[in-house]
Amino acid sequence: MRRVLQVALAAGVLLLLATAGLALADRGNQPPTPDRAALIARARAYDVHIRRDEWGVPHIKGPTDPDVAFGFAYAHAEDDFATIAETVFTVRGQLAAQIGPKGAPTDYLVRLFKVRETIDAQYDRDLSPDTRRVLQAYADGLNYYGALHPDRAPPGLLPVTAKDIDAGFVFRTPFFYGLDHVLKDITAKTKGSPPPTGSNGVAMAPSRSADGATRLLVNSHQPYTGQVAWYEAVLDSGEGWHVAGGFFPGSPFMLHGHNEHLGWANTVNDPNLTTTYRLALNPADQNQYRLDGAWKPLQRATAHIRIKLFGPFFITVSKPLEWSAQGPVFRTDHGVFALRYAGMGEVRQPEQYYRLDKAQDWSQWRSAMALQALPSINYIYADQTGRIGYVYNGQFPKRAEGRDWRQIQPGDRSDLIWHGYLPFDRVPQIWAPKSGWVFNSNNTPFAATDPADGLKPADFPASMGLQENMTNRAFRAQETFGQDHAVTDASFRAHKFDITYSERSDMAHLVAQIVAADPGPYDDVKQAQAILSRWDRRTDIHNRSAALAVLTGVEAIKSQDNPSPPPPMTALRHAMTTLKTHFGRLDPEWGQLNRIRRGSVDLPIDGGPDTFRAVYGEPQRDGTLTAAAGDTFIMFVTWDRAGKVSSESVHQFGSATLDASSPHYADQTPLFVAMKTKKVWFTEDGLQGHVKADYRPGEAH
Repeated sequence: MRRVLQVALAAGVLLLLATAGLALADRGNQPPTPDRAALIARARAYDVHIRRDEWGVPHIKGPTDPDVAFGFAYAHAEDDFATIAETVFTVRGQLAAQIGPKGAPTDYLVRLFKVRETIDAQYDRDLSPDTRRVLQAYADGLNYYGALHPDRAPPGLLPVTAKDIDAGFVFRTPFFYGLDHVLKDITAKTKGSPPPTGSNGVAMAPSRSADGATRLLVNSHQPYTGQVAWYEAVLDSGEGWHVAGGFFPGSPFMLHGHNEHLGWANTVNDPNLTTTYRLALNPADQNQYRLDGAWKPLQRATAHIRIKLFGPFFITVSKPLEWSAQGPVFRTDHGVFALRYAGMGEVRQPEQYYRLDKAQDWSQWRSAMALQALPSINYIYADQTGRIGYVYNGQFPKRAEGRDWRQIQPGDRSDLIWHGYLPFDRVPQIWAPKSGWVFNSNNTPFAATDPADGLKPADFPASMGLQENMTNRAFRAQETFGQDHAVTDASFRAHKFDITYSERSDMAHLVAQIVAADPGPYDDVKQAQAILSRWDRRTDIHNRSAALAVLTGVEAIKSQDNPSPPPPMTALRHAMTTLKTHFGRLDPEWGQLNRIRRGSVDLPIDGGPDTFRAVYGEPQRDGTLTAAAGDTFIMFVTWDRAGKVSSESVHQFGSATLDASSPHYADQTPLFVAMKTKKVWFTEDGLQGHVKADYRPGEAH
């Protein structure tokens, strides 16, 4: 027994010494204490009011654009400072110090992509003074909030800088065209595709409307929470920056929505904007690669990543960084690869968003788009004159024709390293189509309107890598909006909240295949097939076939990208087991499974994966699905015959995206579930009578 106690005591001493060693080793990495008084003093430079309406939505009003940016940062920080802080740490490459080892890969990529070096070199040169002033004011607003609430500001966060805000755009925007999936393909031996998520955007011209109005649907699909979750606000500056729409944490600029004159919706597109190269290393020196017949040295550096372990203890891990002439280098167990991607070395994303926000007409908006600082994303456009349009936006590399650029390219030829992008007039786009409508639901740009007005593949070089796919939502857009030649406000909304799978969809084909399959001697399979045969392809909460169909279909469709996919009947068996185990039957109502949950709110919700009313649920231990992505912030924008704008919106939760004690934490969820909207009080006249709080940043309210 004494021996056991001695060993335990020795182990305890060693553990104590080890933790003390960790603390001593990390002492030099402790963040400095911010000068809170100086950060608070900067607030005196700004003049702004925050008004909150009955839904808690902030309306920011000030005489200048920087005033408004300062006030908006403060208001958003009131509702979700933790997520904004996480965003800042992410783009600084300091996420692992906040959340532990799972943040280390992101920290490594920030360094590998040279985010900070690029900004330091180009910020003053490439961004206009007025854009830099807005970014600085936004950073000042975050610092003011953090300085006044030090208990909510993690150590090392303050001061947030204007370059931190720019870094958020620089680092994140390439991931919207799937850069993360390219990275997985490089570092893994097998390839795969993500499940079909996405967004919807629709614009209808007066010629397509029963009342002569112009209509725009803003309907991005995002996660419900996190760094790319939508936040709603209205900004109104005396310098003409007057917008209503959706913002991400850490963004001063409206990313989609409308101003008085025009608006746009965004959806993710999937062109080929990357090139992967296989490098040949020198057998005698693994730090050299062959290029044009000569051995060239890899540029090398080291990433020192500070990682939180537990409590106050951290460890710093060092990982090598390498670059070739093509770009960042990845050493894997199946080869050494370099990556070139759209958005490399680009810091002007805030500049373009700012110009889009302030555009007063189509000409100014197109000029902003022609900056080509944004590497991807579809734009569905509409304005007060009745003009509508579609832009399959991208920084399309200038690449030689005759090669399949989706394949891995040899890394020993400099002539295969592309430089620059095609000009904006080469980007696929449609303006003022005779059909009177345009749309995108993450589908091919060659199905953006009626065929007679559509883009033609032959008009675009293969090197652009334009996508050719259709989604269920794209099929349903054609079958709803596309068949409605006298759109009303009611029909426009009804089409948006469509909960049906098209006969042409992968889901419908999969279910038909299972229904037609041989059930063998299994009575329960025959019962399941009978349930599926009665399915009307809808996902309403009372539907008794949707649960079996959706659970089966989602698993089977996901597995199709596997090298050896299992038969669809395997997915059916899994769905049957889930339903029998948790619900005691194969045909529970869809609403028993499909739930939206927020605080004490727990409601059934219509819709499903890849329906126009998109709901993507995360499986729970009780067999239910908790909605976590899909429809989030939705906005309907209308310009009447006279060109006067009005809009309505809804958020899946509410304006208090983090504060569970707020009345606005989940106050919009019942409205969202009912597929209804609320008024956007865009003008001063409209806002009158709806202001529930009016205060300056820092004042009690």
